[in-house]
Amino acid sequence: MPTFVISLGGSLVVPEAGKVDVVFLKKFRALILKYVKRGNRFAIIVGGGKLARVWQDAARMLGIRDRDDLDWIGIRATQANMELVRVMFGKTAVSHVMMDPHEKVGKFKLLFGAGYRPGVSSDFDAVVRAKTVEAKTVVNLSNVQYVYDKDPRKYKNAKPRPHLSWKEYLSMVGRRYTPGMNAPFDPIAAKTAYGAKIRVVFMDGRDLKNVERFLQGKKFDGTIIE
Repeated sequence: MPTFVISLGGSLVVPEAGKVDVVFLKKFRALILKYVKRGNRFAIIVGGGKLARVWQDAARMLGIRDRDDLDWIGIRATQANMELVRVMFGKTAVSHVMMDPHEKVGKFKLLFGAGYRPGVSSDFDAVVRAKTVEAKTVVNLSNVQYVYDKDPRKYKNAKPRPHLSWKEYLSMVGRRYTPGMNAPFDPIAAKTAYGAKIRVVFMDGRDLKNVERFLQGKKFDGTIIE
């Protein structure tokens, strides 16, 4: 049975400052456990999302400019989100927490991770984890359905891109990473995935029926970058 690496956007866990989407988390848990019982394995790397950006914005207002300091604030947000996601699975499935994505892992059903070190995002951690568990696909779940040619929140004429090469994607977002950047997939992670020949599938995680179609190998709505 296949192994899936999921980069779970923090925006799905905490869509607004001070608000956890409990309804989504319950449905996400049910979906993952359904496929764990079928023999699938999941490595779930949780991002910081809104929680990370709120704290990083506050730090900047307080005069903090050091990139590592800002990154550590974001990392702690990813870890708080991850702990919530991890504990909600309880003892139903064997679970592991391995913060260093480079660390090798043996048998597992559910593996959890989050931000690990400054200079990269949880997207990068998901790509590295895919390499260590020999998965060829990272599923990136966020609050948008596709990768667009420009920010759909700013431009009404933004067009969805169902399929992109890594070269096309990097030409769109650039190659430089900054703490808290709001790109679909951070450039460092993108370059790593490109070099490792790992594809990334982008989907709106709130549409869990669509996510399940992907898990079943059926046609789904989203963007594939490879």
